Amino acid sequence: MVRTNKAIPVSNPEIQKLHFLKLGGSLITDKNQAHTLRPQTLARLAEEIAAAQAQGENLKVVLGHGSGSFGHIVAKKYGTRLGVHSPTEWQGFAEVWGKAIALNRLVMDALHKAGLLAISFPPVASVIAHDARVAAWDLTPISHALQAGLLPVVFGDVAFDLQRGGTILSTEDLFAHLARHLPQTAGLGPGRVLLAGIEEGVWEDFPTCTRLIEQLTPQSYAGLTDSVSGARSADVTGGMASKVQHSLAMVQENPKLEVWIFSGERPGAVRQALLGKRVGTVIQAGMA
Repeated sequence: MVRTNKAIPVSNPEIQKLHFLKLGGSLITDKNQAHTLRPQTLARLAEEIAAAQAQGENLKVVLGHGSGSFGHIVAKKYGTRLGVHSPTEWQGFAEVWGKAIALNRLVMDALHKAGLLAISFPPVASVIAHDARVAAWDLTPISHALQAGLLPVVFGDVAFDLQRGGTILSTEDLFAHLARHLPQTAGLGPGRVLLAGIEEGVWEDFPTCTRLIEQLTPQSYAGLTDSVSGARSADVTGGMASKVQHSLAMVQENPKLEVWIFSGERPGAVRQALLGKRVGTVIQAGMA
């Protein structure tokens, strides 16, 4: 069962919106080379987040990041996402955790260097899954971090699973649960889910990539399932097709929510998205 938390009251009578930003693993690492960070890109992104927080009054954000070449390669080797039962699979579980937390430390260092008051919340320590979905997560610490003006950080990580023994939860898996429960817990309104990767958005003709879809709904997606592909590199959590499906499920459950899929490669795009300037592909429950 999902734990229910009492909402924390906010002093501002006008409800603030809570936004979720993911820095994709393909954006902050080289997914074709094991354990390879893109330090200059990561530093720029951290500075953009800091600039947005400085410019956006009372901007409330939960930051997430993928594991990229740190976690996906070893996870694919052991099949960790599919389940963990044997001693060898538990060895893989521990190795994936080690890679994921190693990247998180580097991300946190970059955030702190940019002057951000970032606090890491490793999912393996607090999330219980059931069949690769979040089943229980006490969100009270993250809520208090937001109310204190801190930047909570989550990331794709291993998790103990009531059905599979162990699994991997992507940042999108975590955001789906957080978007459903955290705004109410923290006394905030639902905002946007911002997925920054290397693609400009969702392409109608991937991998040719000449026709960008500016707006996507559950209805318009029905005719595009064959052209929205997976990932360019190793990605045990599904790539673009999985991101779109997660996003559609989120906006169908909460029509006030929007998901933006865009490229963080373009300087300034992350800052613009945090401040509300539309970028990439916007996924909504219905046409605006």
